[in-house]
Amino acid sequence: MSGRILVVDDDAAIRTVVGQALRRLGHDVKTVGTLADMHQQLAGGLPDVLITDVVLPDGNGLDMISSLLMTHPGLPVIVLSAQNTLTTAVRATEVGAFDYLPKPFDLDMLARTVKGALDRGHAAAISIDPDGDGLPLIGRSPAMQDVYRIIARVVSNDLTVLISGESGTGKELVARAVHDLGPRRHAPFLAINMAAIPRELIEAELFGHERGAFTGAQARSAGRFEQAAGGTLFLDEIGDMPMEAQTRLLRVLQSGEFTTVGGARTIRADVRIVAATNRDLAQFVAQGRFREDLFYRLNVVPIALPALRERRQDIALLARYFLDQAAQQGLPRKQLDDAAMALLESYDWPGNVRELENTMRRVAVLGRDEVIGADGVQEMLGSAGSVSAPTLADPGIAAAVRARLDRLAREEPTVLDDGTLYDRIIGEVERPLIEAVLARHGGNQLRAARALGINRNTLRKRLDTLDIDATPQNDPG
Repeated sequence: MSGRILVVDDDAAIRTVVGQALRRLGHDVKTVGTLADMHQQLAGGLPDVLITDVVLPDGNGLDMISSLLMTHPGLPVIVLSAQNTLTTAVRATEVGAFDYLPKPFDLDMLARTVKGALDRGHAAAISIDPDGDGLPLIGRSPAMQDVYRIIARVVSNDLTVLISGESGTGKELVARAVHDLGPRRHAPFLAINMAAIPRELIEAELFGHERGAFTGAQARSAGRFEQAAGGTLFLDEIGDMPMEAQTRLLRVLQSGEFTTVGGARTIRADVRIVAATNRDLAQFVAQGRFREDLFYRLNVVPIALPALRERRQDIALLARYFLDQAAQQGLPRKQLDDAAMALLESYDWPGNVRELENTMRRVAVLGRDEVIGADGVQEMLGSAGSVSAPTLADPGIAAAVRARLDRLAREEPTVLDDGTLYDRIIGEVERPLIEAVLARHGGNQLRAARALGINRNTLRKRLDTLDIDATPQNDPG
């Protein structure tokens, strides 16, 4: 489908490139560089699609959209902007833009967006009032722009969101952004970590309990669903939820109602559900470890967060932000020279944004100079311990993994392609690791959990799953 396109951008090069690309697709394209010229073009007739920059010589493109759509509500508007922030993406959607594309943008993506605008013919406005300042998500990489665009589209509704990503990528920050930018922002945002609660207490924690519902229940207690009424309930590490609790959560999502443990009265579940996981839930479903029907109920709007190594262009921005934040909290103000920044950008950050934040706090506290060089950063990375240090893995461990893979290739070749290899190898490594750390600490689970960097409940769960004998050992003598 071809259409009449009006492009508004003060950059002549962008006007030329966009104009030529769209004309090759058969569109009738006109380009202008100011809002005044745009209004002159509109006086002669509306285009089928308007494409506009945000910052223009004689005004703000977003402000223009708001007033333009009051008189021409059916006009699809596509926003282009070099201000690649979540605030800009949400603001563009708020004023009624059909879509938002960050600069630099892909011409194929622009072509698809124009086609979608022509097909749909109008945009739907979002009625929210974000503060703009203080939004916690930071990044201008294409991967983060995709995240921003999804957030901007879901804040105005109550659809269930499932956030996936490695540990430390900022899943709770995304959940908070969905809450803070939406109509439920004045109500509570409550987070609950499924992996941190003993399995026998999860249902009472979520739904509350009546007096006498179980041993020790001396009074009625409201659960998280009641406490978050009108707001958002963030279910973190949803992949670690026990199967029986999954069944009850599914019933709540289906009916919109729940009862407390030991109670008979039905209570309306007036919350938005945002869940998060660092697991492959689709694989868990295939293995029978997660309910398929619950997975589809949660995965209405999926948001996949990139690992920090997949958006290296954001590392410098994040590092400066964390150093500024540390200074605002009273720590010494520090800067990084070019060599230090290059080292940060070359590191793979297994702990993702959380690891970068902690490293910058160490730089602020322990850095000897005001301007930190590569040696100083290397020292801070190394001080985090061998797990986080940017060094090669122990060659003995690497050789053992390769030998195990070679053996599997000979004895069980199908395992290499059936999607279970990662969990199998990690499981084989996890058992001796936990056993060795427990032995090192005389069977003391609290000290072992601290050494492993996990909480005690998670360790207990792994001990049960792996059937490890956790009987405390008496010190000799």
